[in-house]
Amino acid sequence: MQKLIEEFIEQLHIEKNTSSNTEISYKRDLNKLYDYLKERDSKVDITTVSKESLESYVSYLNTIGRAPTTISRSIASMKAFFGYLCEKGMIDINFALELKAPKIVKKTPETLTVKEVDALLKQPSKNTPKELRDKSMLELLYATGMRVTELITLRLEDVNIKLEYVVCHDRKKDRIIPFGSEAKKALISYLEFGRDKLLTSNKTSNVLYPNCSGGSMSRQGFWKLIKSYGKKAGIKSEITPHTLRHSFATHLVENGADLKAVQEMLGHSDISTTQIYMTSGNRRVREVYAKAHPKA
Repeated sequence: MQKLIEEFIEQLHIEKNTSSNTEISYKRDLNKLYDYLKERDSKVDITTVSKESLESYVSYLNTIGRAPTTISRSIASMKAFFGYLCEKGMIDINFALELKAPKIVKKTPETLTVKEVDALLKQPSKNTPKELRDKSMLELLYATGMRVTELITLRLEDVNIKLEYVVCHDRKKDRIIPFGSEAKKALISYLEFGRDKLLTSNKTSNVLYPNCSGGSMSRQGFWKLIKSYGKKAGIKSEITPHTLRHSFATHLVENGADLKAVQEMLGHSDISTTQIYMTSGNRRVREVYAKAHPKA
């Protein structure tokens, strides 16, 4: 089964141009299914996996407390995988299609207050190459709301300091996002005094934000970075790289930004995804209404 999983992932990559993160998720989900089936039958045969076996696995995920989003993703992975096996003629029926995903209640994303963001952005305060880089990354992340993968894969040519915008490379299409004076200031300082020293012997690299060895930074590396600065800033709530993206969107909506413009900056294909930030925005609108309307 593991060989079939590898072939399925390769097919996704070649035919559907899936992202590395999607491929990693599919592979992890399917390997966990394989481990579960193997525990029940050491000679598991993929061609004889029944509907009951798949339902049992979903029940198991519920029993061990997996989140509805995790279970839904696992079911989606199974549907795609067994669909692939059907196309190859290895099985006759895709029983995974009959699995029902749990209902997912969309929660308002965790965000930071403006005060907390200010405290976070002040943490890299030393003029070392690393902290100049970290300061620039945090400022640009909050200024643009880009995804972490987009941030760590930026190239020098993607940033226009004079016109104050950055080109984000989404898998589907590129988008241009403006940034403000604070991000510009941090970026200039980093490029002037930090980047070359971080590159060490890798001077020909066009990576905007290299790691301390001069190579490309990983998602995990940046995750540790932001967690560390969040702790130093005294932020008690859970903080991830996506927290600044959520904060960017929420603060824009709260201050009256057009939802369509926010959608374009975030790179959402469907505006319904962006509308989750209206919860906070509506609260702000209600406060303004209550204070300003004579009949409120």
